[in-house]
Amino acid sequence: MSFELSDDQCAIRDMALSFARDELAPHAIAWDQTKHFPIDTLRAAGELGMGGIYVAEEHGGSALTRRDAVVIFEALSQGCPTIASYISIHNMVAGMIDAFGAPEQKAHWLPRLSRMEWLASYCLTEANAGSDAAALRTRAVRDGDGYVLNGAKQFISGAGSSDLYLVMARTGEDGPGGISAFLIPKDAPGLSFGANEHKMGWNAQPTRAVILEDVRVPVSARLGEEGMGFKFAMKGLDGGRINIAACSIGGAQAALDAALKYMGERKAFGQTIDRFQALQFRIADMATELEAARTFVHRAATALDAKSPDATRLCAMAKRFGTDTGFEVANNALQLFGGYGYLSDYGVEKIVRDLRVHQILEGTNEIMRLIVARSEIARMA
Repeated sequence: MSFELSDDQCAIRDMALSFARDELAPHAIAWDQTKHFPIDTLRAAGELGMGGIYVAEEHGGSALTRRDAVVIFEALSQGCPTIASYISIHNMVAGMIDAFGAPEQKAHWLPRLSRMEWLASYCLTEANAGSDAAALRTRAVRDGDGYVLNGAKQFISGAGSSDLYLVMARTGEDGPGGISAFLIPKDAPGLSFGANEHKMGWNAQPTRAVILEDVRVPVSARLGEEGMGFKFAMKGLDGGRINIAACSIGGAQAALDAALKYMGERKAFGQTIDRFQALQFRIADMATELEAARTFVHRAATALDAKSPDATRLCAMAKRFGTDTGFEVANNALQLFGGYGYLSDYGVEKIVRDLRVHQILEGTNEIMRLIVARSEIARMA
């Protein structure tokens, strides 16, 4: 594994950083305060190829690697972690269709998803099936040439605004083997949405329940074979976990950069506060921890690209380490601002609020530890 980015990856990073600087950062605080979901901005990202990052070119995608993707998401998050994270979720759905979908599904959904003309949401979590996702109760019952779905999904990013919902539902026995995946369009009769949740962060994307009441879809809406849904969901989450870690690193890098700028201007005891050795030590630790997290995420992304048998374990490690590190660095950056960091004007408190949820979603960091521990125990068995 090379620790240097290729020329192409540098160009991709610079494109994403430019988009973050020009299209995301100037509006991030206002979007957060008004709870505005910037669909036009998302479509502009799609025009640059960021709606189908690992979708094949024949279906309108960019056909990039997982390592390319973490470069993109770290860059985007320096403008707004909330919007970068939604783009990651959208790409998770598009990538799953590209990887597991039938030719007709790919042809129908992927070109518009890749342009972000259509937006997508990933629907696994339920009110009583979060960390224990295999206990989900949403059910899809075969009825003639279709299925009828009933149930509810909780904490769904983009719900109510997205055009496509990738829903995991039970078609068979209890446990992971009884779960299948379905592609449900927004206009499906019986599909509705709960109220937009009031959240600590991630306010620039809606979070609602997705409610299915006798939603009828044809067999052709099923992604892959019956019983494969949970396997698909976990495959999707491997990539989602390293993306969300990259989003944490990007947000934390923006907070650190803002703190350094502030410290070079703020004076106390006759000098700028970046001259105090105690604060210099803190900056050094923050920068070192971010670099370690970034390297770890790239290591996991490389393993995922290589289809390494270690990929799931490494993705769980990188997600836990990257999101914990990102939050701690952002929180320390806020502390360096003193009282001003607590104000919304500088945007650092927004980053802290946005990054906190990264330690919960895509599998809590406690579940990441469980994945790693089980892998280590199995290795010694």
